[in-house]
Amino acid sequence: MNDALAEKLKHLPKKPGVYQHKDVDAKVLYVGKAKNLRNRVRSYFHESRTHDGRLAIMIAKIEDVEVIVTDTEAEALILENNLIKQLRPRYNVTLRDDKSYPFICIKKERFPRVFPTRRIRKDGSLYFGPYIDAKAMRLMLKTIRDIFKLRSCSLHLNEAAIDAGKYDTCLDYHIQRCAGPCVGYQTEEHYNQTIEQIKKLLNGKTKTLISLLKDEMDDLAAEKKFEEAADYRDRIQALEKYSRRQKIVTDTESDRDLFALEIDRDANVAVGVLFKVREGKIIGRQHKYLRRLDEVKDEDLMQRFVVDYYTEATFFPDETYLAAPVSEPPLLEDILRDGRGKKVVLKVPERGEKAELLRMVQSNAKLLVSEWKIQKTKHDEDRLPHAVQSLQQDLQLKKPPRRIECFDISHLGGTGTVASCVVFMDGKPRKSDYRTYNIRTVESGKPDDFQSMREVVERRYARLLEENGPWPDLVIIDGGKGQLSSAVESLQAVDVFGRFPVVGLAKRLEEVFKPGDSESTLIPRTSSSLRLIQRIRDEAHRFAITAQRKQRKKSTLHSELMDIPGIGAKSVKKLLTTFGSVKGVREASESKLAQSMGASKAQKLRAHFDIAKNQNATDSSQTETINSDL
Repeated sequence: MNDALAEKLKHLPKKPGVYQHKDVDAKVLYVGKAKNLRNRVRSYFHESRTHDGRLAIMIAKIEDVEVIVTDTEAEALILENNLIKQLRPRYNVTLRDDKSYPFICIKKERFPRVFPTRRIRKDGSLYFGPYIDAKAMRLMLKTIRDIFKLRSCSLHLNEAAIDAGKYDTCLDYHIQRCAGPCVGYQTEEHYNQTIEQIKKLLNGKTKTLISLLKDEMDDLAAEKKFEEAADYRDRIQALEKYSRRQKIVTDTESDRDLFALEIDRDANVAVGVLFKVREGKIIGRQHKYLRRLDEVKDEDLMQRFVVDYYTEATFFPDETYLAAPVSEPPLLEDILRDGRGKKVVLKVPERGEKAELLRMVQSNAKLLVSEWKIQKTKHDEDRLPHAVQSLQQDLQLKKPPRRIECFDISHLGGTGTVASCVVFMDGKPRKSDYRTYNIRTVESGKPDDFQSMREVVERRYARLLEENGPWPDLVIIDGGKGQLSSAVESLQAVDVFGRFPVVGLAKRLEEVFKPGDSESTLIPRTSSSLRLIQRIRDEAHRFAITAQRKQRKKSTLHSELMDIPGIGAKSVKKLLTTFGSVKGVREASESKLAQSMGASKAQKLRAHFDIAKNQNATDSSQTETINSDL
């Protein structure tokens, strides 16, 4: 252990949080969480403690420790999970729940199933969650299955199939975990009553549900249906046991939603957090990231977060409290009133119990913003290739050129002019975004690379303007000052000049010209950015030549084969597949052609080529005669 690490261990906080062990290259070896960071991290280095072989090897590599303090151990668990997904440290065990947060789904179907899922489908089913703590979700599902008799099968229980006796009872029925709707032992009406009770439980209405079940139990007992009444008694006892596990945050039994929003303008991100309080107990927490804040006001961001939640909510509380005001309170009040059927209290408390609760929600939002920034920084650093960072420095760009577009022109003696646009993302070609353009404004036989560049650049960015991107971080024009000036004219014509940097490559690759600069920018020959530019330039050139050759080949195919009477596109394709080229078709015998195309078409092909051969021979003889006369 080095001196710097030993000194850092002395000053670790005695708070919950996450720690990261790093090696000599600052690479993360391990991410862990702790209730007490000081005690947990220092325990790795106690000489009296023995470690297994794998852990001992890791400890020997530790050169630094980085810690992130959180408010609670639960928050540390969330942060640890996210950092493990992001960093993928070598010495961490992959977590089971290394996916998105789960929901509980009540499927829209006859005799609905209740099950966990991580995918929300727009099929009319009800979703409750997300459950940040997967353990809490599993406890909820176990409670539901212990209390209510629900089917777990995926059988299609339509009325005709049940009446026809298509299905038989399974083990769940015989161990009294299902009431047998598949064989008609339970009516759809009775099953749906059970589903309504489950909805109350998932919405946090535990006391209300217990009260309803007690009334039903008393009615059954009065009717001397003691066995059924005992079943309700067991349900009530299970619900009371579950209710005791929930954390009480207020003495009142009101249902409340608590919203807070943390905004970081520099990072262009905001995080909204919602705490759901039902009958005085926290039953869940939800959060959402808001991106591309631009010039949107804080009040509008808060309103977007709250409205977005309530437009898809299945339950509306008695009271909604906000840590900050929204831009249009009456609009939000209307949404709440329509959802609940009566007025909902909407306030921004500044003092008292409710303000204290909102400060707790706000602290969670702050933690999530900090977590997001840490993840994004590390993600961008890890993802961005060195060559892209080097290109930013060499060209003095304001931001890394992650998306680069490069243009090149190709033609053969002024005919068949084609332009290419290739796209590189993070230093790698994105071929799905490649485009070729057949030049329309240049007369065939009269090459004009400047006009060709004007046309392709204007067409490209006029289209992007209509579709609002995606915009490049850098545009490269292959051809130097002249082509660069032509491209700038087109960018100005479509009013996008200045939206992104554009440079031109001179014939000497290390010379790069910027608009308005008389002198070129020299890129060092040892710089990795030079190799990146060379790759992009060569790829644009290759793509343009390939497109130009395809165009010539298409033209050749048309003149050689498509003009033969009785020979269509399918026949041409088959001939080229069989004989490899037009020359192969021309030199094939009539018998070989017949094997591929049939006798009739073979005769037409052979006759065409023979006539052409004789015509060429006649032309050659006439030329020789003229030459001899001369």
